[in-house]
Amino acid sequence: MKISKNYFSGFCFFDESDLFDEYIIRNDFTVCGFSYGGIKAFEEVLNSQNRVDKLQLFSPAFFQTQDDKFKRTQVMYFKKDANVYCEGFLQNVVYPSPLDISKYFKIGTAQELQELLYYEWSEEKLAKLVLKGTKIEVYLGGIDKIVDTKKAKEFFEKFATVYYIKEKGHLL
Repeated sequence: MKISKNYFSGFCFFDESDLFDEYIIRNDFTVCGFSYGGIKAFEEVLNSQNRVDKLQLFSPAFFQTQDDKFKRTQVMYFKKDANVYCEGFLQNVVYPSPLDISKYFKIGTAQELQELLYYEWSEEKLAKLVLKGTKIEVYLGGIDKIVDTKKAKEFFEKFATVYYIKEKGHLL
């Protein structure tokens, strides 16, 4: 899933970091991740012995407030027809923008989808990362059709600087 040294891609994406050029900090001490890649970036930084000054999470995959039925249904539809699932998923990802993201598309796997849907962000782990001296920035779009950004904002603001961009969707 890791595309470059310091950037982790979202589910069904590859090499899309330029979509976040407006926000991304590119240096040796910043690690970034988009959506599913936010989970991967977080775990990498948490478990790394390397110096990381800043962790940037762009629309982090945050589904721990969804019930199990929702999660099982998502995986079931993906397994039934991954292409149809991804088509609808990507329409929701780009909303409200007419952006063509086809050059960044890579079919995801059921395992990746399950991992992002069932991932539990841990307050204990976030606090541990902050104690290590890593500053966390979370970027959320107010009209995101993928995650409940209000609940994500409430969760992350205890540990991070949260940028809530009202008129943006999942791709910010």
